[in-house]
Amino acid sequence: MKKIGIICKPGRREPQEILRELLPLLRKKGCETFVDSETATALNINGFSRDEIASFVDLVLVLGGDGTMLNVSRLVAEKGIPILGINLGSLGFITEVSRDEIFSAVDKVLSGDCVVEERLMLSAAIHRDGIKLTENTVLNDVVINKGALARIIDLETNINSIYVTTFKADGLIISTPTGSTAYSLAAGGPILYPTLESIVLTPICSHTLTNRPIVMPDNSKIEIIIKSLSGDVFLTLDGQVGFPLLRGDVIEIYKASSKTKLLVPSERDYFKVLRTKLKWGER
Repeated sequence: MKKIGIICKPGRREPQEILRELLPLLRKKGCETFVDSETATALNINGFSRDEIASFVDLVLVLGGDGTMLNVSRLVAEKGIPILGINLGSLGFITEVSRDEIFSAVDKVLSGDCVVEERLMLSAAIHRDGIKLTENTVLNDVVINKGALARIIDLETNINSIYVTTFKADGLIISTPTGSTAYSLAAGGPILYPTLESIVLTPICSHTLTNRPIVMPDNSKIEIIIKSLSGDVFLTLDGQVGFPLLRGDVIEIYKASSKTKLLVPSERDYFKVLRTKLKWGER
């Protein structure tokens, strides 16, 4: 891995401070580095757009939080480029390497002493009047929810062309195992080990208290039809990309053809991550 892309969370000084030390070390190890344009400008070096970085690097280092990682995963997954996430945010379930571990983690990556974890991604397509409007890929989740003033929404749900139910709820979360510790967890969904091949469907504040999260195999095809008269309904992808929905719109969600490849230090203990991030065992 000699061509290394570096993408940082915008508007933060911390990545710049780290790179002033990290870039010379990478070059000493014979690596070419390609830094995103905004960060490069602040460092007074040549920069590259995120699309350019994704087109010719062997590895991407992400300095930021989980939001930055989600954005980069959608950018590089189809190209099979592995990602190492450096956590400069607050929680950091996907960006697991702390600032103190950066240099040792990079050494392990370059020496091949890192595990590559492949994470399931989902594709979501919106159909309106029989026409596909858009199709996007996510690492965390696809969310259908109501606007601030909308009433409970009706979401007819089918799995593999079999009718399940019509959820009357504030919304519905369709999550990967990676995303099970994000919005789905906050809505009462289960925690799935991140390398599982499963999909979680979690209702948000369901009007029927017996509606509970469902865990399905990754070959499930989920179809959701908007039945509400209210137009104040939205589809949100990884919490970053949104589309307004109308009555009669059909959302299809299924396993994506590509996976996100995350570089994980070999000594990483996922249950320690849960204990640390979720404060398990503390009073």
